[in-house]
Amino acid sequence: MKDIFRVRRMWRPRSELKPRYDVVIVGGGTHGLATAYYLAKNHGITNVAVLEKSYIGSGAAGRNTTIIRANYRTPEGAEFYKKSVELYEELGADLDFNLLFSQQGHLTLAHSDRGIITATERAEVNQLLGIDSRVIGRDEIRELCPEMDLSDDVTWPVMAALYHPRGGIIRHDAVVWGYARGVDRRGIEIHPYTEVTGIDRENGRVTGVQTNRGPISCGTVISATAGWSTLVCDLADVPLPITTHILQAFVTEPMKPFLDVIIVSSQMHVYISQTDRGEFLIGAEIEPYTTYRGTSTFPFLEFAARHTLELFPQLERVKVLRQWTGLCDVSPDYSPILGKTEVEGFHVSAGWGTYGFKAAPIVGTTLAELVATGDTPALIQPFELERFYTDTLVSEVAAAAVSH
Repeated sequence: MKDIFRVRRMWRPRSELKPRYDVVIVGGGTHGLATAYYLAKNHGITNVAVLEKSYIGSGAAGRNTTIIRANYRTPEGAEFYKKSVELYEELGADLDFNLLFSQQGHLTLAHSDRGIITATERAEVNQLLGIDSRVIGRDEIRELCPEMDLSDDVTWPVMAALYHPRGGIIRHDAVVWGYARGVDRRGIEIHPYTEVTGIDRENGRVTGVQTNRGPISCGTVISATAGWSTLVCDLADVPLPITTHILQAFVTEPMKPFLDVIIVSSQMHVYISQTDRGEFLIGAEIEPYTTYRGTSTFPFLEFAARHTLELFPQLERVKVLRQWTGLCDVSPDYSPILGKTEVEGFHVSAGWGTYGFKAAPIVGTTLAELVATGDTPALIQPFELERFYTDTLVSEVAAAAVSH
């Protein structure tokens, strides 16, 4: 019976920490696990420890709204997320794990002339990079989503939309489990309930970490801790220009499926999709105040529900099943901070705001390449921390204004 139990485990139980690893990854979410996975798969580096202060997937990886897309505004961002979507499309087969990935299409609604102009600008950038994205009118919107209220007798009439056919949703828990199982099968150690309390440095480079289970020496440390990034990087004396906000979402009781596209309204700050279980998943913009307190609020529920009903009045009597809150680390230009820092051997994946989950495969691929070769891949050079000192920002606010 014990042998059968071992075979059926997703990954091995936590072992004792070794005194030294080649790479220590702080954070057991999708970015940390993806980096570990591609270190092993693409570069044969397996003397790696993934440290998570809680259970695996307990942070942003388990508290997001599962949307995958590539229709960003900046050329740097659009190209980056295009690669991520391509990796996501093959990820289930790569991990041999059902990720419940469904590319039903993504609609960003425009309710004003300015909204149409912004959508057109994004579509042009996308098309130049080979991303399927275009502006469509009401007739095509009605064909894609006949259940949505497209009348003029509403507060914000829908005038057009940015349509991204390859946008979709993927089960976030399955991505965590698939990566964790893949990491474990390649010999990398996963250590939940292991908190990093210090980062050791000597002569300008990282030499190890202190944990609640004892010290570890290593040559490379990667921080992939989303909303906690500023606190972790402070341990290495690396200041990050980011603030932490909460993002809330909720799901309804299951209903018979009728919404097979993702709906986003930048002007109303709401996004809506229907899960494989029939629940409506609904969220809004990040809360305007900075905090680490993950407490759900009634005003958010009221705000998001009101705007949802403008688009889908037939949901009026549907019951809310549950509500949750996650932490978002927002950078000044709404683009991530990815790669090297001024401390040699200390790398970061931070500043993702509300769209880090979309980037997990490409973050893992590029960070693994950086660790293995010592060179920053061209795809992530625009997102280095150094850009805030050289004034070469990558402003993604136009595509991130409504979080998803």
